[in-house]
Amino acid sequence: MLSKWDKRFIELAFLEAKKSADAGGLPIGSVLARGDKILASGHNQRVQQDDPIAHGEMDCLRKAGRQATYKDMTLYTSLSPCMMCSGTIVQFKIPRVVVNDTKNFGGNEAFLRDRGVEVIDAAHADSMALMADFIATNPDLWNEDIME
Repeated sequence: MLSKWDKRFIELAFLEAKKSADAGGLPIGSVLARGDKILASGHNQRVQQDDPIAHGEMDCLRKAGRQATYKDMTLYTSLSPCMMCSGTIVQFKIPRVVVNDTKNFGGNEAFLRDRGVEVIDAAHADSMALMADFIATNPDLWNEDIME
């Protein structure tokens, strides 16, 4: 079950995704929280910064800065994390990930669960619609992002 804070941070991850889309980038956003406190938020900036590693989750984690531990945090992301971001989640021992959209891109949920991460599919309709529209209108950029 999603808490009121989960619902708020899910929406904030979506707003970060929209911010990226509005700037000409991929619509992927992320929020890192400890309980009801936001530590950072970010969005995909691969296009904006010409940086292939500037995924939404990575941008968020960079903005959070160094942390002594991530064991009491939740990472919210508007799209299922890619393998690079999933590996970072495992490396940092982030125990919980809430994903707005596993429909348009997925596949690493089992990888995360197999490594002890609780993965919650929020099925956020606005996130799914934003990404579906982006994929339909920007297939070359999307395929570049997922290395197809």
